[in-house]
Amino acid sequence: MFLKKYVLLTVSCLFLCTSCIFNPPSKNSMQIKGSDTMVNLVQAWAEDFMEKNPDIFIAVTGGGSGTGIASLINGTCRIAMTSRSIKAKEIALAQKRGIAPFEIVAALDGLAVVVHPQNPVSRLTIDQLAQIFSGRITNWKDVGGQDRSIVVLSREVNSGTHVYFKEHVLRKNKRDSKEEFAPTALLLSSSQAVADEVAANTDAIGYYGMGYISSKHKTIAVALDEKAPYVDPTVKNVMSQEYPISRPLYLYTNGEPQDAIKKFIDFAHSEQGQEIVLVNDFVPLQK
Repeated sequence: MFLKKYVLLTVSCLFLCTSCIFNPPSKNSMQIKGSDTMVNLVQAWAEDFMEKNPDIFIAVTGGGSGTGIASLINGTCRIAMTSRSIKAKEIALAQKRGIAPFEIVAALDGLAVVVHPQNPVSRLTIDQLAQIFSGRITNWKDVGGQDRSIVVLSREVNSGTHVYFKEHVLRKNKRDSKEEFAPTALLLSSSQAVADEVAANTDAIGYYGMGYISSKHKTIAVALDEKAPYVDPTVKNVMSQEYPISRPLYLYTNGEPQDAIKKFIDFAHSEQGQEIVLVNDFVPLQK
């Protein structure tokens, strides 16, 4: 009896594996992977889109921008969502594997720098942020706060948010800069992890996409330098390009979008799709 069950199970497994080989995923299903910053936004797009298109199935998972691009190159997702542009070495690897990354700007975002609500510091310059996150300023009293050690939080290196903050804040867009995050910085796996730690730690400072701002955190007004105005991370200030830490958010496909993928991206760009951007505390594309 046991032998018969074993034989039946083995045959069943072989049948399922054979079915997977000869029946590739439907063109009406897609996996979207990548940026943790974008995951809630893209999930909201997907849910509304599937309601209107019940014949199309979309699964959305995070893991970081680098993970999304790697998945696109490896053929394990049909759309990569990223909070940074694709790197030259990633394009070269993709081309070697017959993948042609096609870039689509989907929305805009401002990176909010946040502290605990009890922290008296409310504004910082880009240079002060660079010194804090690189470890050259280690005490809050040096930037107008209390005599307490600063706990620096960052996204992990696979994150597009990490890369963007390093290039535009720590390195101040200087290509020859080698500035890195402080060795003592806590590298966290997601924007939500940064949000949770800031909410629990009165000495912490971190950054994340504006979609994660909540009453549990205080946002820092940022200035390009001491003579420039301090600007809060708001939709209005990102759209006007006054807020100095702003960026586009991307979707990447293998070649120009076709069929269900094009239909989904057209929805994201539509008036309704961009309203979802706004509802999720990101910044819609200007028409």
